[in-house]
Amino acid sequence: MASSGTDADGNFVRVVKKVKMGKRVERALKDKGGQSSSQEVNEDDANKTPDPYVCTGIFDADFVELCRRAGLPQSEIPPVVVRAKRPGTPPPPDTKKDDPKGKNQPPPEPTPDPRDESDPTPKTYVTKEKYQYFKPTIQVEMENDDKPATVTEIYIRGWKIDEMMVGIFKQCFPTIEKLSTINFWNCGLAENTVKELASFLPQCANLKNVTIEGNECKDEPWYYLISSEDSLIVNLSLRHNGITDKGAAHIGKALSTEKTCNKNLLTLSLCHNKITEEGATAIVHGLRMNRVLLSLSLANNRVGDQGAMKFGELLSRFGLTHTEVVERRKLISEKGSPDRGSGKSPPPSRRAESKDRPGSVRSGSHLDKGDKRRNKSSNKKDGKKDKEDTAKGTKKEDKWKKVGSRASLVSMAETTKTAKGKKTTSSKDKKGSHEAETPDILEAVNPLTEPVESLNGELWIPGNRSLINLNLARNSIGEAGIKSLLLAVQYQTTLCALSPHPAMKGLLKLSLQGNVVSKSNEHYSKLIEMMVTKDPFYKPPELSPSLENQSTAG
Repeated sequence: MASSGTDADGNFVRVVKKVKMGKRVERALKDKGGQSSSQEVNEDDANKTPDPYVCTGIFDADFVELCRRAGLPQSEIPPVVVRAKRPGTPPPPDTKKDDPKGKNQPPPEPTPDPRDESDPTPKTYVTKEKYQYFKPTIQVEMENDDKPATVTEIYIRGWKIDEMMVGIFKQCFPTIEKLSTINFWNCGLAENTVKELASFLPQCANLKNVTIEGNECKDEPWYYLISSEDSLIVNLSLRHNGITDKGAAHIGKALSTEKTCNKNLLTLSLCHNKITEEGATAIVHGLRMNRVLLSLSLANNRVGDQGAMKFGELLSRFGLTHTEVVERRKLISEKGSPDRGSGKSPPPSRRAESKDRPGSVRSGSHLDKGDKRRNKSSNKKDGKKDKEDTAKGTKKEDKWKKVGSRASLVSMAETTKTAKGKKTTSSKDKKGSHEAETPDILEAVNPLTEPVESLNGELWIPGNRSLINLNLARNSIGEAGIKSLLLAVQYQTTLCALSPHPAMKGLLKLSLQGNVVSKSNEHYSKLIEMMVTKDPFYKPPELSPSLENQSTAG
């Protein structure tokens, strides 16, 4: 069997081996096919664009994920760290409450031996590894350190912010609900990055404070931050940015023009720049129609007497240009246009002001006897009011003559005071509505609608009394500029005394130290003496006991 079947068995064996080898090849081909198909699927997944990332409002997680998607390796992503704070001094222990007699006082601590080399670790700073301090980081402050979604302030210092990083900020910042402060120092911002930054900052609902310092830029695009009508910035600091007259001119136009005005910016710091007379004049021109800005700093610039004199005109009074007169007429016509051509009777306030026909009289043909009697009585009352107004007017004229101002200014003060009287009478009718009165006080006044006076064929309006803090320290202002500022402060003091306004107190703080003028100058010393008493933080010197006794005895 074995011999006879050797050939057959051998052939059979060979056939079986071939079959087995065939199965192995099929399996290998199947495995290769599966691997190639999986590779094709993986390649298709890689070619697909990932879904856009939706920021969660947690700045740390959102920033890292967006940097990773932008292609930054993990080692180059700036870490988000909590900003270091200086530890406060602990209050001294109050031992008098627990132990009034001082019996249970602890023994005094032994003085440390100066020879002891084992010094305790300091608690006022944290040591880092070599060069770790210079690596880029993003410092944040939070309302609650345990809740990463409560970031309120972001600080970036000493590393360049390019277009890619601004694009990441564009997605992160608007989702941070409580973000109120952004501080960029020496970040190498360019015109395109500043434009992009200004485009999405209005989307941050609670952003009020923006500080960009130490970023010199050729194009000086800083006005983009406040030129938009949607700008929500309240406090803006642009120190050490090398701003010249070119940038100051753009900033002045962003503050206000004849038709537009920034209605949110309250403080502006432009100190430590290169602004001269021309730039100061442009900023003054931007403040002619702006009654919102409260504080302006131009310290450490190159402003001279001409710039100071322009500020003096701004703070006292100035004549309107042709374009401003045209815009004033448009505002007055638009204010009265809703009642013209509509067939409606004027509102009660205007009807009461008209002397030709009382508000209750329609026409002479429809008057009955009772209406005629009421008309006569109302005419008698109007006659008495006219006599009282003329008597008050003569008293006010005498008062203005004593002060030494012009007769045209008398009419302006009278009109503002009568307008104030009408306002108070209307408020008497609404005694319980205190909430309705507060917007009138805080509402920004358009200077073109204020009372005007005519001098030498020009229309003059009161100057800017909403600016309460002006810093012109360490410039090149001489005696002529100081004299102009002194006259402006005297004018404001007189005007505020005769026609006070709740929202316009006039200049309260003026910084002039470090200028060319001598401290012993008569105008300088008089101006400083006037401003000291107007400072809201001024405290009169306390009298010594001997002087108090003398005053009481006298």
